[in-house]
Amino acid sequence: MTQAPFRVVVMGVSGCGKSTLGRLLAARLSVPFVEGDDLHSAANVAKMAAGQPLTDEDRGGWLSALSQRLRQAVSQEQGLVVACSALKRNYRDQLRQGAPEVLFVHLQGSPEVLTQRLQQRTGHYMPPTLLQSQLAILQPLQEDEATLTLDMQLPPEQQCHQVMQYLQTLCLTPLGAV
Repeated sequence: MTQAPFRVVVMGVSGCGKSTLGRLLAARLSVPFVEGDDLHSAANVAKMAAGQPLTDEDRGGWLSALSQRLRQAVSQEQGLVVACSALKRNYRDQLRQGAPEVLFVHLQGSPEVLTQRLQQRTGHYMPPTLLQSQLAILQPLQEDEATLTLDMQLPPEQQCHQVMQYLQTLCLTPLGAV
């Protein structure tokens, strides 16, 4: 019996490890990976690089582009893994417009560890000073949202293994050996 393909959004604030887990999970599942940061407009990137938090209006086109990628995966009956902060409920609702059954994998951790990670990160436009603005608007996932919450300090391989086990439990896809 073949299971329908699934879509996963790895979410959380900057520095939690979304991209690392997203790439690993997509490779393990042999599905495409979309780095949400790559879909930000040049204006959004410039604003963040200047230390200014994005507004809901700034994020509108970005979320629409990500939702469209999810919608395309649904229409093509393909799986997809996306790395996206998805900080607010209405952001996640917009992503679900593209794929109503999307699973949100939320990477959580302490502000201290997040700050340390951001200070050590090189080559990214998001400065550590914007972390507090993200933490301030992060809204908890609700019971009616398909979610899995993981500790961001777990090794990425262990995080990936937990997601794979969760997906297998939900019978969202034939995973073979986990």
